[in-house]
Amino acid sequence: MLVRVAFVDPQLADRRRQQAELYGDPVDVLAQKAQQLMGLGPTELADVVGLSVPMLNKLISGERVRIGNAIAISRLVQLGEFASHLINGHASREDIPLTLAQIHASTTPARTSQVDRINQAVPSQPDVPSSELPTSAAIRIPPAPQPTEAPGSGEFPVLTPTSLSYARTVVGRHVPPTPTYRWPLLERFTRTETWVKHENHTPTGAFKVRGGLNFIERMRVSGMAPPSGLISATRGNHGQSLAFAGAAHGIPVVVVVPEGNSPDKNDAMEGFGAEVITHGSDFQDAREYAGRLAAERNLMAVPSFHPWLIEGVATGVAELHEAVPGLDVVYVPVGMGSGICAQILVRDLLGLRTEIVGVVAERADCYAQSFETGAPVVTATADTFVDGVAIREPDPMALQIIQRGASRILRVSEEAAGEAMALTYRATHNLAEPAGALALAGLLQDRERVAGRRVGVVQTGGNCDFSVLAKVTADVS
Repeated sequence: MLVRVAFVDPQLADRRRQQAELYGDPVDVLAQKAQQLMGLGPTELADVVGLSVPMLNKLISGERVRIGNAIAISRLVQLGEFASHLINGHASREDIPLTLAQIHASTTPARTSQVDRINQAVPSQPDVPSSELPTSAAIRIPPAPQPTEAPGSGEFPVLTPTSLSYARTVVGRHVPPTPTYRWPLLERFTRTETWVKHENHTPTGAFKVRGGLNFIERMRVSGMAPPSGLISATRGNHGQSLAFAGAAHGIPVVVVVPEGNSPDKNDAMEGFGAEVITHGSDFQDAREYAGRLAAERNLMAVPSFHPWLIEGVATGVAELHEAVPGLDVVYVPVGMGSGICAQILVRDLLGLRTEIVGVVAERADCYAQSFETGAPVVTATADTFVDGVAIREPDPMALQIIQRGASRILRVSEEAAGEAMALTYRATHNLAEPAGALALAGLLQDRERVAGRRVGVVQTGGNCDFSVLAKVTADVS
């Protein structure tokens, strides 16, 4: 009996083993997964990773082990990780277009541990001409300092069908669609068809959780090394959002709040696992201190306004327009601007003609003044009990979007905000925090103007201290 024994080139087997140690799989296996799971042929795969097709073919054949481009190394590793997520169900086919785009756009070099493995496993390869290497063949990269600013900070927010679909997949894993209701008793006061988007029904009791979940997922697939922790300033809901999302992904979160901040919100942030630090007399003071702490403690600072946050918030806006097609007007509170900007970007993406009206507290009206003057206006104080919009300095990028897409910004008094809180409770038996009732307060102030129109109001949150609720209900009883 003749037995045929397949000859295995020991050098080729060793190279494939080295590739598996460096990239997670031999490159031919990675290429096969990319083809079967993502539909990438050799040309498309080379483009995503940032290599020439001949260079990729040498890696696939095992002729080469190492590539001298640390960014391409990182992209190969990311591609392998994404393939694993598709296989185990942690990602879906809907995630493929945006994730491949993120891998392709990643400019983060391979992590130090990956570079060390490459240098240890393949100290030299004389068969590789130096002219082929996009960067130094040694690729010994010194440890990079922890970034203290979130990737994408300063980029103008752009919403596309793909990015919105991706965000909905991400947010939907943790946040079911929140309800949108008409309340007949409420309409006795608004005197028009009124739909309330109840973002007080999220796991953190506010719309912000959508942004935090999307932010951390986008950061996770961006190719950057995981930060040692996140830090941000907040009056409560943004901090709860990051704490909730950080806990879901095992990332520590530090939040800085001003003195006199809502004790219930502070407790809630700690309950979700955040470290809460009190500093300063208002949000601006807390914001500046958080920036200093980011550098001192080697943490990534997460701003209150960021494209990835807006993508997450936009998922709730999409739900609103799906639930209630043909809205004529939507009223939305304006804090740092993620809520109103998401409204504008989704409206424009869907090609709708819905009017967007922003609402601020008259004692914290920097956005109203800025909208009217056409340039950022910084106010000396933001002394309002409507803590969610107690802002003294507008975000310039948010202001650009608001000026381009909102029809106007209304100011409402402290009394009007309190009355809207009490009315929300009595007419819907939903608890609205001060900022959560601001959209309704704006509609009530505007009701003669919008009579007979289909109107939406966003109840952005329900995180209200009992003492505040008791006061506003007593004041209007």
